[in-house]
Amino acid sequence: MVKDVAQPISEIAAGKFNKRTYRGFGEFFADMLFLTKNMRQVRRIMSGKVIPGAFRERLMLAVVSVYGCRYCSWAHTRKALRSGVDKDEISSLLAGSVDDCPQDEAVALLYAQHWADSDTRPDPEACARLEQAYGAEKAGMINLVLRINRVGNLSGNTWDRFLNRISFGRWGKTSQENSTS
Repeated sequence: MVKDVAQPISEIAAGKFNKRTYRGFGEFFADMLFLTKNMRQVRRIMSGKVIPGAFRERLMLAVVSVYGCRYCSWAHTRKALRSGVDKDEISSLLAGSVDDCPQDEAVALLYAQHWADSDTRPDPEACARLEQAYGAEKAGMINLVLRINRVGNLSGNTWDRFLNRISFGRWGKTSQENSTS
């Protein structure tokens, strides 16, 4: 299963910005409030003690494959490389495939894609499968990793949408496209 999540620059330039963004400040503040209330667990996750760094970055890249944030793609690719994730594995994850990933992480990575695809409302069956595979505490931490990543992805996409609007669709055009406009 390989899907192309990159939106062509020509579509963005034509005003067809179709990446998932925050629908309003309320949605953004709800995410930030959730993270603030769970700051202790966020710190535990980011320390790498609960979820190893390479696994965390794979989860992040699985979400990026759905949301397509170029900033998060760059940042998490860099962090994944530093944590020992292979280049081919990163490419596969960004293309939406978990075939090259460790088998014991496949359930979580597929869940991460489904979680992002379903706009943070995964099927109860998928939640049960995640908890069955990793236990309740680790499943909760995986969901927190996904929420952390969602904030970054949607913020980056919202920023790009804003830049696209204030530039009257010119944001994202190549220099060659700009010269022919």
